[in-house]
Amino acid sequence: MQKEFNLDLENINIVVDELINIINKDTIIILRGDLASGKTTLVKNYVKTLGLNDLVTSPTFSLQSVYSNNIYHYDIYNKSLDEFIALGMLEEFEHSGTHFVEWGDEKLQNLLIEYGYNVILVEIEKSDNKRLYKINA
Repeated sequence: MQKEFNLDLENINIVVDELINIINKDTIIILRGDLASGKTTLVKNYVKTLGLNDLVTSPTFSLQSVYSNNIYHYDIYNKSLDEFIALGMLEEFEHSGTHFVEWGDEKLQNLLIEYGYNVILVEIEKSDNKRLYKINA
């Protein structure tokens, strides 16, 4: 299933609501988009929509952040898949919850699907003051 939403940031909750509707208990959401396309903003709004008060920031240097309600957030911008696996991060997906992975590439996506994980891809494209969100579930 693929859905597309072309929205300004004030309407990002339309995408968040769609994700909430399709995420089951254990899901990995791979976020792809250029720098400053809104990957972390999407995670922030997801957490906020759930009524949580966690401070959501990009885990670029820490690699992973964990929020309330078993929400996990990864940023693998400067890591290869081999480095990610060598750091033991693949095992983190065994934790029950919702996992957001910024910069997850196709190799990671295919590996996770091969292992039987529920994976949703969200691609974000910037254009002026809007974003095109493509959700593939």
